[in-house]
Amino acid sequence: MRIAIIDESGLRATILEEGLREAGFDDIIVMPPTGAFVARLERMAPDVVLMNLGNPSRDSLEEMLAVSRALARPIAMFVDQSDDDMIGAAIDAGVSAYVVDGLRKDRVKPILDLAIRRFHAFSKLQTELDAARSELASRKTIDRAKAILMESRGLSEPEAYSLLRTTAMNQGRRVVDVAEALITAAGLLGGRS
Repeated sequence: MRIAIIDESGLRATILEEGLREAGFDDIIVMPPTGAFVARLERMAPDVVLMNLGNPSRDSLEEMLAVSRALARPIAMFVDQSDDDMIGAAIDAGVSAYVVDGLRKDRVKPILDLAIRRFHAFSKLQTELDAARSELASRKTIDRAKAILMESRGLSEPEAYSLLRTTAMNQGRRVVDVAEALITAAGLLGGRS
């Protein structure tokens, strides 16, 4: 597992690195948050990112949160002090673990594990939400197409759906694709859309 440590303080980065090495990790990259480090970080393709901010200013926190949004990776953020706004901003940006005043070698591995588990749980929920939204959009499209067929051909709802399904099977397409084509054609012909 490749782990990136983003830290402007060599001392704090050393604590994280030692904790990771003691936990058996050896593919570790330490980099300061300077220059075009986000692009460098993306090229390195770490599996997990640990950010150690110490006492972050609003600007440095925003910069680190931009990193969190740019990378689809588990991210653990260590800070010495925090407030509700900072915690909320970190959560909104997708930080998997936000640790206040908890930088100790012996805590690095459990926090890393937590960040990975929370990231995967959130990713699974996001995937399920995206699938549900897609299914809902497909249902709406199919319902619109059925309404067009019911109105233009005088079909019942089951007959309209059966026609869509049969057409899809005959053309080797999905029902929603046939429904979209029907809606487009009806719009071009001046019918319902």
